[in-house]
Amino acid sequence: MIITNAQTKNTPMVYEANWESVNKVNEAPNWFKDAKFGIYTHWGPVSSAFVGSDPTKSYRGWHGMKMYDNGKLDKTNITKPSNNYIHHRKKYGDPKKYDYKYIIEQFNPSAFNAKEWAALFALSGAKFAGPVAMHHDNFAMWDSKATRWNAMNYGGINPSAELKKEIEARGMKFMGSFHHAFTWQYFATAHAYGGVKSKDYDLYTNPHELNSATPDDRFYNEWWAKLKEFIDLYQPDLLWFDWWLENMTEEARTRFLAYYYNKGLEWNKEVVVCYKESTFNENAAIKDYERGRPNQPKEKFWLTDTSPGAWFYRPDAKFKTPNELIDILIDIVSKNGNMLLNVPPNPDGSIPPVMVNLLTEMGKWLSVNGEAIYATRPWAVFGEGPTRLPEGGHKIEKIKITYQNTDIRYTKKSNKVFYATVMDKPNEETVMKSLSTEIGILNSKIEKIELLGSDEKITWKRNEKGLIIKKPTILPTQYAHSYKITLEGYTENNIGGAVDAHID
Repeated sequence: MIITNAQTKNTPMVYEANWESVNKVNEAPNWFKDAKFGIYTHWGPVSSAFVGSDPTKSYRGWHGMKMYDNGKLDKTNITKPSNNYIHHRKKYGDPKKYDYKYIIEQFNPSAFNAKEWAALFALSGAKFAGPVAMHHDNFAMWDSKATRWNAMNYGGINPSAELKKEIEARGMKFMGSFHHAFTWQYFATAHAYGGVKSKDYDLYTNPHELNSATPDDRFYNEWWAKLKEFIDLYQPDLLWFDWWLENMTEEARTRFLAYYYNKGLEWNKEVVVCYKESTFNENAAIKDYERGRPNQPKEKFWLTDTSPGAWFYRPDAKFKTPNELIDILIDIVSKNGNMLLNVPPNPDGSIPPVMVNLLTEMGKWLSVNGEAIYATRPWAVFGEGPTRLPEGGHKIEKIKITYQNTDIRYTKKSNKVFYATVMDKPNEETVMKSLSTEIGILNSKIEKIELLGSDEKITWKRNEKGLIIKKPTILPTQYAHSYKITLEGYTENNIGGAVDAHID
């Protein structure tokens, strides 16, 4: 394989392209641990692809792959044509003539406004944000010299540059996500279907079999050239990777890590890499759970990437409520993680009103309760109550759960101050069993209890049943409610070390 090392003269060579060296990163930087909440955006030419109204039978982000699936590509496994193929032919015509390149040519980001995006992200309470820089379709959402298939050539905009400027101007860290390792598989259907011209192999990759798991040298070189260009141009604080990168060579993966971590040193930035599956490991980067999370705390810091609805724009998408998203965020933070929330813009680049409302509501809640979220760390137990995930891992959000006012999650600021967040409107009395005088988790006397966002004096008592807090007259928000508990003194008891600390 041919991949240029491409280190610059100014880049410190602290990290080398091997696991032993890159594993020395070992720990997430404090800025990332403190941030708790970030945003990225699935948007590009594929947003405008017509794939039908039934979300169980069509795929928007994968349209470039599914649009060629006429049911006859794999001669050993004849199936029905995909919903994407059927609707693509209906709207555009035969994919041999109206191919994915035609979808790119229709990209019309007429309503994209980086200032409006960044202002909304800041309003939501996010601390880092950025674009999906390149999805499976090999299209660069920046003004790229590494590929002609980019948003400047097809759309006349440079979303990455504009967003970086506006995001950083509002005090947020800038990130980008890369999904183009899967491009090798994504466009195999185009070659199987036929009609791809050799001059367009820089988009579709060189011809290869449907199930080919071994990219060629050209693919590796172009994959790296695009990634390196984005790093060098935009100096991102965080890079997030989708799946299939684990199928690429260790040389490609460790070379990237060493290059990016060394660039971080050159920029005097603590940079972060997030990964799925087995692409890297928890010493070299931050593990991500897609639409999921652990069901107990983890010692190593981690990330959830999730979406309130479909990943890309869908006209009939069903969205989570603000209450659901806030509860998920609270649960994530209590278990030593961060949330990366997707925003799916409309095809023209405007943000859907439902998404504006979701982010605005999250921001309102965080403006009151953010003290119990930002810059916190796990407490002795992460939570208590009847509602918890039956299992942890990827895509467990498909298990529908609703948190109740008897579900409580804990975080701490220091050994003197910790927070108990009630995940719904409290009863007349909230009983926190974890803080019972009989259990022994809390060995210090409570000095005072406050409800974040309220000046009302809180009435409470503590006994063998737990800490019993009387509901105040007025509640400051309509979602979860965070109590700040200040101690006279504090003796740690397995703080942050509990493997499965949850009291039912």
